[in-house]
Amino acid sequence: MDKNLLGIEFLQEGNVEKAIQKFTEAIEENPHDAVGYVNFANVLISVGEFQRAEQFLKRALDIDDKASAAYYSYGNLFFNKELYDKAAGMFEKALAIGPESNDLQYMLGMCFVNLGRNELSLPYLQRSVELNNDDTEARFQYALSLARSGVFEEAIKQLETVIKADTEHADAYYNLGVAHIAYHNDVNKAQFYFQKALDIQPNHLLAGNGMKLAEQLSEENGQ
Repeated sequence: MDKNLLGIEFLQEGNVEKAIQKFTEAIEENPHDAVGYVNFANVLISVGEFQRAEQFLKRALDIDDKASAAYYSYGNLFFNKELYDKAAGMFEKALAIGPESNDLQYMLGMCFVNLGRNELSLPYLQRSVELNNDDTEARFQYALSLARSGVFEEAIKQLETVIKADTEHADAYYNLGVAHIAYHNDVNKAQFYFQKALDIQPNHLLAGNGMKLAEQLSEENGQ
């Protein structure tokens, strides 16, 4: 089997040493192929060795300045360093070269979430969900982006889809509670969802605070 593919398999299994061995062999056999350098960089990123990873990514781009995977990995490197502006720039370069992917759209969306640019995050997160309907975390983040935009009805629909796919998603239940207070002023339903979040995660601070707020509103309304 191809050394790069073997290395990826080992990395997915969590066997970093074996992955490094195979990617090293791939680079030695094909020193002018950018793929091996990108894969080696991904291993280094996974263990937090960002400086060394950047050296491998620079080498990959010296070999092939159209290596979309290198820009994607560079984006991940900057994202892990919380340099979200730089990460977005790299992900945009990867997207411009192609191919488009669910992960790439998601990471671009999350860059803008972290930069507080919700209006920019929304289309990328929406596209991520369109590309992979089964990506629960992308759908959850898309729902949050909708809620931040005040589109509560659609946010509720997306969150309901999340909890159907993942019945243990405490954050989705919590945000459903928030959405039902904000959009429907439905304190009873909000309490139900806050309690679901607390049943799953008893130390869920936000859900606990949400429950206190809902109880206070219920008392004020004489319910």
